Amino acid sequence: MIAEQHGVDALDLRILAALSAQPDAPIKQLAAALGIPASTCAFRLRSLRSRGVIQGLRLLLDPAALGRPVQAVIRVRLGTHSKTGVEALFDALEATEGVLQVFHIAGADDFLVHVAVADAAALRDIVLERITVHDVVRATETQLVFERRDGAGIAAPR
Repeated sequence: MIAEQHGVDALDLRILAALSAQPDAPIKQLAAALGIPASTCAFRLRSLRSRGVIQGLRLLLDPAALGRPVQAVIRVRLGTHSKTGVEALFDALEATEGVLQVFHIAGADDFLVHVAVADAAALRDIVLERITVHDVVRATETQLVFERRDGAGIAAPR
């Protein structure tokens, strides 16, 4: 199994599955659901965090409730691919207000930028004032998001 090659065993996978199903559960509750001592559960969670298997916790907000009802994915194609140019653009995109996620990808496009903005004018401003101003950018294509759903995630055996 690939996970075991990376130091993640069957108990770790069970803990991750339980935590994924209920991320706000206290350690005692997770441990009870798994039938293991709370101290074991706490130790395993610390270990998973220190090894980078658990990379952090995030608060998921509703952009529309915060005045940002328009979501879009902006496809970005570069004209040149220098390391410094790519990294500078990546850093700038990541720091742009309204950007939810930035993916540096392979294929016809080089970046996918997921944004949440107040309206079409704010979307246009991100494209014109934050993306196309970079010399490495050759073209963009903006796609509106009608609806977003989370996927099942990485399945862990139970």
